Amino acid sequence: MNESSPEYIWWQKGIIYQIYPRSFQDSNGDGLGDLQGILKRLDYLNSLGVTALWLSPIYPSPMADFGYDIADYQTVDAIFGSLSDFDELLAGVHSRGMKLILDLVPNHTSNQHPWFLESRSSRDNPKRDWYIWHDSKPDGSAPNNWLSVFGGSAWEWDELTGQYYYHAFLKEQPDLNWRNPAVQEAMLGVMRFWLDKGVDGFRVDVMWHMIKDKHLRDNPINPDYQPHMATYEQLLPVYSTDQPDVHDIVLKMRQVVDAYPERLLIGEIYLPIHQLVAYYGIDGKGAHLPFNFQLLTLPWDAQTIAATIDQYEGLLPKGGWPNWVLGNHDQPRITSRVGVEQAWVAALLLLTLRGTPTIYYGEEIGMRDVPIPFNEVQDPQGLNMPDKNLSRDPARTPMQWNQTTYAGFSERKPWLRVAPDFGRKNVWRQEDDPLSILSFYKRLINLRQQEPALMVGDYVPVYATSQLIAYIRQLEGHPRFLILLNLSHRTAYFNAKDNPLRGIVEIATTPEWEGVEVADRISLGGDDGLLIRLLDE
Repeated sequence: MNESSPEYIWWQKGIIYQIYPRSFQDSNGDGLGDLQGILKRLDYLNSLGVTALWLSPIYPSPMADFGYDIADYQTVDAIFGSLSDFDELLAGVHSRGMKLILDLVPNHTSNQHPWFLESRSSRDNPKRDWYIWHDSKPDGSAPNNWLSVFGGSAWEWDELTGQYYYHAFLKEQPDLNWRNPAVQEAMLGVMRFWLDKGVDGFRVDVMWHMIKDKHLRDNPINPDYQPHMATYEQLLPVYSTDQPDVHDIVLKMRQVVDAYPERLLIGEIYLPIHQLVAYYGIDGKGAHLPFNFQLLTLPWDAQTIAATIDQYEGLLPKGGWPNWVLGNHDQPRITSRVGVEQAWVAALLLLTLRGTPTIYYGEEIGMRDVPIPFNEVQDPQGLNMPDKNLSRDPARTPMQWNQTTYAGFSERKPWLRVAPDFGRKNVWRQEDDPLSILSFYKRLINLRQQEPALMVGDYVPVYATSQLIAYIRQLEGHPRFLILLNLSHRTAYFNAKDNPLRGIVEIATTPEWEGVEVADRISLGGDDGLLIRLLDE
């Protein structure tokens, strides 16, 4: 990595790579990925050029939501290995100069967690107030109209104690009461446990859900709801999420992280930009990186995306560092959303925008969503709303390593089926192919990490049309770069007559462009993306 900008921290200069552990590499032949499997693949990740690994949850769990229902926050589920395996993995990551980020799931636990078992045991148990319990309405119905993200009411009746408890997700995932100081201290203690072990930061799951309206007011009807949407979206969650008091909690988390040198706090936050940026906190003492999911949710339209980039850059608070994401374990893969050709353009966009990029495993080889037959669906979101095609399984399928049985992921049938074309689309086939998308990712990452203007430089918009996005990355004293992206399959034309530019194409989605000198007028083919080293007069 280029160290010419020492004032920047590792997570500002680096690239995060998300691993879904169940699906990355199986080392023991049980069809499930594990920590030793990740350890086996560290040299690949190091050669890719990523600088930090984020692991989806590895804690003991009944797996009702595949690890996001945690029964013990301070050890490792046996399916993934042991704490000693984790220590070995952490050492392996650090020895290669990379960082390790853990998923933290503080909003809810499993209903099998000892805290909830105590809380549910009686109304006068000391941990009763660790969760959100409430009496029914006089007619016996739920306390309010709040809905579960995974379908149905967010309230579950408990016959044992004669009250409802709140669950934003599955009934097996009761929400913690973060207004209780004892809950706060317990979870901050969990953070210290892993920080003491040497982890480099946390990605905090559903950060914007953690505090709920104290008065449990009904959420309003969503006037824009359409039948194809998840049932959760029938209401606007204005009282069940994004409450002002949540920022006090984020500040406390940040204070824990800041007690350790150069640790990172990421927040998962699906909110509009003007609400998202509040999670940077007052004086920048919130999340270092409130995840920016705009490229996941926006239509793939050049003018819309360009305007959103400008809006995001304009709303960032002083000192706030941007970040960008194309995919994750909850969303369809980028290749399935925009197509194979545009996935290359998307990679060029991700790795040349200002801020920290996050790559979801398999994006670098062009993995697509894999169709999972209805009788094989495992994701609760898909099972609970089977008619809406909302299962997240297609984006969670095994990593495609080679052409051997089960794509080199496992020696036995994996927990989810492998893509049918894995024999053609895998790491082994692409590693030595200079024209593969994997080689494209490697070259982009290498150039980004070598050129300070691309790594930490300013973002300067040039213009956008209905097809094109054009912007410059620059840093005083270093070469400048012009990025041209055609987000359509049609020809497009760049005209810089008002601001003459000249340069040489360094990396392109169409390799024939590379090495070509270009000037003010550039004619692009469909799906062309150009990274141009500018020749300053």
